Amino acid sequence: MTVQIRPIADGDFFNWIGLFEGYTTFYKREFTDQQALIVWSWLSDKNHETFGFVAERDGELIGLAHLREFAQPLEATRGLFLDDLFVAESARGTGVGSALLETAREYAKEHKLSGVSWITAADNEVAQVLYDKVATRTDWITYEMDITAGSDA
Repeated sequence: MTVQIRPIADGDFFNWIGLFEGYTTFYKREFTDQQALIVWSWLSDKNHETFGFVAERDGELIGLAHLREFAQPLEATRGLFLDDLFVAESARGTGVGSALLETAREYAKEHKLSGVSWITAADNEVAQVLYDKVATRTDWITYEMDITAGSDA
């Protein structure tokens, strides 16, 4: 039962969609066919900034990582942002998340990027146990601006 971490491939759609649906369910987000097709079109387009890796065991996808490079003007470098990391419930605690994070680290090293960054929900304490082992928690606070609302500033 060896786990293989590899880039997402064209034939992965039907297995990937189950994992992506699990990810959106975990974060209590809407999941539509249209969203799935849009994200998949990004992942399968070699010219799009978003790409991904999957964890596979015995022909079954059990984990995913969606990533993209980004500019860091303050440091005049480029980094790697981990947008999504998800491991199927049946595979949690088996090192799959660690393996996906290590793959992201190796990708960043290979492409001479400055590092790997990500955010997680404040209540995702199980994942934070892993994250605290492999990365440094920053002091930065994240904001999101609703562009449909008027300015109160």
